[in-house]
Amino acid sequence: MRSVDERPVAEGGEGWDARPMLAAERGGFIDRHGLWSQRQYAAAAQARRVIDELGLELVRFSFADQHGVLHGKTLTRAAVPAAFRSGVTAPSSLLLKDSSGRSVLPVFTADAAHGFAGAGDVVLVPDPTTFRVLPWAGKTGWVLCDLRFPDGSAVPYCTRSLLRGQLGRLADAGYDLTVGVELEFHVFRAEEAAMAADRVGAPGAPGRPPRVSPVSSGAQLLHEEGLDRVDDLVQLLQRGLQRLDLPLRSIELEFGPSQLEITLQATGAAAAGDHVMLTRSAIRQLCHRAGYHATFMSRPAGTATASTGWHLHQSLRSRSNGQAAFDPGPDEELMSSTARHWLGGLLAHAPAAAAFTTPTVNGYKRYLPFSLAPDRVLWGADNKGAMVRVVGGGSDTGARLENRSGEPAANPYLYIASQIVSGLDGLARGTDPGPPTENPYAAEATLLPRSLGEAVTALAQDPAFADAFGRDVVDWYSRIKRDEFARYLAHVSDWEQREYFDLF
Repeated sequence: MRSVDERPVAEGGEGWDARPMLAAERGGFIDRHGLWSQRQYAAAAQARRVIDELGLELVRFSFADQHGVLHGKTLTRAAVPAAFRSGVTAPSSLLLKDSSGRSVLPVFTADAAHGFAGAGDVVLVPDPTTFRVLPWAGKTGWVLCDLRFPDGSAVPYCTRSLLRGQLGRLADAGYDLTVGVELEFHVFRAEEAAMAADRVGAPGAPGRPPRVSPVSSGAQLLHEEGLDRVDDLVQLLQRGLQRLDLPLRSIELEFGPSQLEITLQATGAAAAGDHVMLTRSAIRQLCHRAGYHATFMSRPAGTATASTGWHLHQSLRSRSNGQAAFDPGPDEELMSSTARHWLGGLLAHAPAAAAFTTPTVNGYKRYLPFSLAPDRVLWGADNKGAMVRVVGGGSDTGARLENRSGEPAANPYLYIASQIVSGLDGLARGTDPGPPTENPYAAEATLLPRSLGEAVTALAQDPAFADAFGRDVVDWYSRIKRDEFARYLAHVSDWEQREYFDLF
């Protein structure tokens, strides 16, 4: 059977065209609003061919919400061509919710934002270049989507699009961004086979978390025998991630009990954001089906010895000549002046950027001294206690900056975008990062925010983010995160009960 993209050119009309559609199929939402590039049309043809050849029956159309969590719809094979023509609709209110699923911004009142009143639809526009065949779900494909309003206009709160907007600003400044990812996480053995009644929750009040047990004892960093003892898990993750064509570089045993780390090959920033979204979801789903529970929460209960982080490596390359822009020149040490100013921007805007690099209440419990996590805003030369570590100058890989402040639950598009906003401002202002620290936990320096609430306040007061994202976007995100933090403060915790109930 011939694939649709093997038709004679004349059937498509207007000469050469990568769009895999007959003339009768044209005029859909995507074609009408010019939302795909030629590369995406060609990728759609390939995806449809793979669906037919492998006999896939279902395809998941997913988008990343403000928290970096995937939502979407699963369509049958028969519905895929229409989705590739006109997208898939979903309630716009998904973009107005906190991490519990509770709507924070108005939906059914007169003050609802334009495009979001009445929980009207947004359109999920698939990006066929992200199409994958799932290795753990039978006859099922997967594709990431961008968001548009039904009139074709951009949805301002689409985080994948927000990153691309900042990459456009960076390109205008003459640079491309390369990103490397070190992502730590915990994997536990699941102890509950069925959903218990007390695990059922509601928006604003999640149910009890699942009961789990450890898979490793901890305290031995990079212990080979320790990793071998969880080899079934290592093999599971390696097979699954590589079958998704994700650029897996390593799987490592970290210091804490049940703690692992994966690293991904460095790549362009836009692709890196997609890779993190797919990697996290894949790890959780692979583990779930094999009787494990994986979490990217930074500091789960019982793991106080070692919280997890997301170390984001970044470097610039000149668009005019392809040269690495962070490598030091003949009269420079460690890094170029471009890298120094970019670094200066990362430090200057670190309190505000923390709302994106560490967007959960739990993540701020990681900022502790002498923990291989930073607790203040400073940089060091190959110093893993500093917030930003400068490494690689003069090596084969080239000079790069490693921001160690992020948590693994961060929305990757917003995390990376926050680095661009900060770095570009540093370049524009020629910001000096000052000297490197040799004593990262005692040096006189600005402390990182102590809480999510403190970080959101810093974000709301930082004009660089309002200028880059737009004030509406900053207000939207701040409102959602403030509500999340307020619910946390209102909750009577186990600590309070233990501390006061019998004493007073």
